[in-house]
Amino acid sequence: MPDLAALQSYKAELRAAALARRDALPADARAAAAQTVAARRFPVEIAPGAVVSGYSPMKSELNPVPLMRKLADAGAQLALPVVAGRGKPLIMRAWSFGEELGSGVWGIREPKPDAPEVFPDILLVPLAAFDRAGHRIGYGAGYYDMTITRLRTMKPVTAIGLAFADQEINQVPATPFDARLDLVLTEHEMIDLRER
Repeated sequence: MPDLAALQSYKAELRAAALARRDALPADARAAAAQTVAARRFPVEIAPGAVVSGYSPMKSELNPVPLMRKLADAGAQLALPVVAGRGKPLIMRAWSFGEELGSGVWGIREPKPDAPEVFPDILLVPLAAFDRAGHRIGYGAGYYDMTITRLRTMKPVTAIGLAFADQEINQVPATPFDARLDLVLTEHEMIDLRER
């Protein structure tokens, strides 16, 4: 077993480098990428009543809103994550376009506390870096790993990373606690990781 502290330090270096590449992308290129991802055929069938969790984009993340609009138009019930506390999985709360959002941890826009908790069939996942084995580097708190793992104990769940092509790295140093992605959507391609 590799030294966990050394692994975390290496992940932090990879995260910082990937975020620097992402931040360096011009705003118009980031906006165009979000539109490109949304315009492409979605790789998973949206069954009637399917719950799709998106996220409120922060900083230079690939904006999921155009894709979320498309999926809502296709009949998906949308949800957004709420941080329940350090070391706990995210709570996904139902949300629709036009509903007012509150301000959560780090000022992230999230549904109000009275919005019902839902259990997504498809998760759109933000990330700092990813590889072609389905591993991702997030922001270090493990929220999505815990959330995906919890949901997968309940039912089949498809986890889809949204990223810019520049965020791909050769290999993410994965641990047993990391939850694999099923697909990654970038402005250049749809990467299907389900058969790997």
